[in-house]
Amino acid sequence: MLRLLYFAWLRERVGHSEEEVVLPSSVRTVGELMRWLAARDTVHGAAFAKPGLIRAAVNQEFAGPETELSDGDEVAFFPPVTGG
Repeated sequence: MLRLLYFAWLRERVGHSEEEVVLPSSVRTVGELMRWLAARDTVHGAAFAKPGLIRAAVNQEFAGPETELSDGDEVAFFPPVTGG
């Protein structure tokens, strides 16, 4: 089971700030997770329609689409952050 966290406009589009999901065995990376979420329903599909605008962290460490997932991981999704 994974704990998913959604921040900023992703939280608004999905309709909640977190959820727990059990992944199919075919989902092993952050990129595969994002594609699986987009295909779940229209709400997630709208939120993940432009994956290039979404950043991820696994267990509070920045993660790319190729980052592998393990049972019990916490995955956070958020828009790119800029600062000065």
